[in-house]
Amino acid sequence: MRSRGIACAIAAAVSYGMNPLFAVPLYRLGYTPDGVLFFRYCFAAVLLGVWCACRKKSLKVSLAEFGWSSFAGLLFAISSLSLFAAYLKMDAGIASTLLFVYPVMVAVIMAICFHERLSWITCCCIALSSLGIALLGRNQSGQIISVAGIAFVMVSAISYAVYLVSVNRSRMRTMPAEKLTFYVLLSGAIFFWVRLRFGFALRGDFCPQAWCNIAGLALICAILSMVCTNLALQTVGATVTAIFGALEPVTAVFCGVTVLGETLTRRILLGIVLILAAVILITLQNSGKPSAAPDKE
Repeated sequence: MRSRGIACAIAAAVSYGMNPLFAVPLYRLGYTPDGVLFFRYCFAAVLLGVWCACRKKSLKVSLAEFGWSSFAGLLFAISSLSLFAAYLKMDAGIASTLLFVYPVMVAVIMAICFHERLSWITCCCIALSSLGIALLGRNQSGQIISVAGIAFVMVSAISYAVYLVSVNRSRMRTMPAEKLTFYVLLSGAIFFWVRLRFGFALRGDFCPQAWCNIAGLALICAILSMVCTNLALQTVGATVTAIFGALEPVTAVFCGVTVLGETLTRRILLGIVLILAAVILITLQNSGKPSAAPDKE
């Protein structure tokens, strides 16, 4: 069961790392982050709901489960909005790599809120990731790329870290992954619909290219990523799920450089290496620990 959870964590990271591949072309067609994310969440919720109906999977939840999943949806929506806003301020590959400090934030949250020991390795990880952020946040001349962009990514990382811990440490841990994902997507879609003034602020070119990118965001970056994330959280726990997210920034940088024409410099590479090194250290620290979540058949 642990191998299945690890496979889900890897699939979640790669699929979520493909966000820039679909989001940036939509920005070029006149879409705003709220508009892009509304379509992503809404289409994903509808498709997942239809799939559950065809498979005769119940979406019935208790009031407590609805409340928890709505709270998780709000956290996930805030994380998505902050990251997509950062794409407008800096290269998407850099933004996605900066987001990857969330595994360290997960470890810190677990130490502060659940009294897990904050070891010297975790402290080293914090230092390494901070240095990586400093390198990625500045250009070749040493000037800050975008204060607003870095701030958006940090808000995204914190929100996502809290989401991971919340799913793993609440009654959401025992909810079927499809059901949890559906209500997270539904609450996120409502959140963005309200932010778009109930659709009146929605704008963009509704051409075939736009619909293809929207479909990619919904199917790959939303449904596939979130279902796999929730399955991983429920089988191998929050820390391991965050660790295998190392493939997320690698995927985003690869897409940015090969498809979107973004620049890859030695400074960026060094920043990426430092952040990934922090995650590898946490991996080594937790490799001998039992899963935080029980195995499920």
